Amino acid sequence: MADISGEQTTQDETSDSANFEGDMIKVALIEDNRLVREALISVLNRAPDIDAVAEGPNGHSSLFKHSPDVVLLDLGLENGDSLRVARDVMRDYPDARIIVMDLLPAHEELQEFVSAGVCGFIMKDARLDVVLDTIRSVASGLKVLPDQMTATLFSEIAKELVTRGTSTEHAGVRMTPREREVIDLVADGLSNKAIGKALDISVHTVKSHLRNIMEKLTLNSRLQIAAYVHKRDTTESQ
Repeated sequence: MADISGEQTTQDETSDSANFEGDMIKVALIEDNRLVREALISVLNRAPDIDAVAEGPNGHSSLFKHSPDVVLLDLGLENGDSLRVARDVMRDYPDARIIVMDLLPAHEELQEFVSAGVCGFIMKDARLDVVLDTIRSVASGLKVLPDQMTATLFSEIAKELVTRGTSTEHAGVRMTPREREVIDLVADGLSNKAIGKALDISVHTVKSHLRNIMEKLTLNSRLQIAAYVHKRDTTESQ
C-alpha cells in the first residue's frame, strides 16, 4: 500500500508501520447492500480493537452518533452518490477519516475521491488482514492506497497540479545528478524505500536528498516535486 501524503508502505509493511495505540477504533460503514453490510460488520467486530456499526447510505446522520474514527464508504453506491456522501461526511464530521471500498474503480474515479480528501482505499476482495491493517493505518494518521494504483494515481494528480497552474518555475536551480535521479523517481510515484533500492542508497540518504531538493525548489510536498518534473519534461519536449 502507499501513503498518498508522502511515504508509501507495501501491504506487508502496513501492519508494522501502523500500530494504532490507544482506545478502540470506532468504525462506521456506509454500504447499501444489506448482506455485505451485516457480514462485514460482524467480521470487523471480531477484531479486539475495532467497534463497528453500519447503516444504509441514507441514514448516516444517526450512524454518526457513534462518533467514528474511520468511515468505510462503498464507492459504488447504487444511487451513484458516493462522492457526495464522502463530501457530506467530511463537512459534517471533520474528525472522521474516510476509506472508500470497491472492486477496481477507474483511476479517474478514485482520483476524485483522493482530491476530495478521502484517506484510503480497500479492494472489496482484499484479505481480512489487509482490511484491518488499512483501518488501523488510517486511524493512526496514514493515507493508504493499493500498490497497483499508486504510481498512476500519483502521476495523474501531479499532472492535474500542473494543469491548474501550480508554480513550477525554477529556472537556474542547480541540482546534482543524484538529486535529479531522486526527483525523477519521486515523479514516478516511488516510495523512499523503493528509491533507495533503485539507486542503491539508504532511505536516510533519500530523505536527505529530498530535503535538499525541496529547499532548492522551494517546494513542500512530493506531489509538488512530481508536478515540477512533469512541467520540466513538458517544456523540454517542446
